[in-house]
Amino acid sequence: MFRVLIPVDGSENSLRAVKFVIRKLPLYKEPLELHLLNVQHSFPGTIRGVHREAEQFHHDEGTKALAEARKALDAAGVKYVYHIGIGDSGEVIAHFVREKEIEQVVMSTRGLGSVANMLLGSVANKVLELVDVPVLLVK
Repeated sequence: MFRVLIPVDGSENSLRAVKFVIRKLPLYKEPLELHLLNVQHSFPGTIRGVHREAEQFHHDEGTKALAEARKALDAAGVKYVYHIGIGDSGEVIAHFVREKEIEQVVMSTRGLGSVANMLLGSVANKVLELVDVPVLLVK
């Protein structure tokens, strides 16, 4: 199985990466083990007594962000697993690549980030710096 990761932030651009993989499935020589990953930003500071509420919030928001990607994969009959991480997007993605022995990352060049993502996007840039597997960027 060839392990592929698609980071999904709920943006139209990240959905475009999912649809790209769906269209290109016949080109892969071996079956894919497809992983979707949504990364939620952690809350600043420590607030006592709200740990469960924060976990639930991150889970709910991650589920919402993954909904359209999951719907597209389900409609295409593509098997996948999904994950929700918390932290800095680039670092969480890179950690996930190492942990799951991902062999390729397919991601959009720009997501829901700020205007600072002018050309390539800060998350895509950081992933390119931190991983040692091929990264396919979808415009």
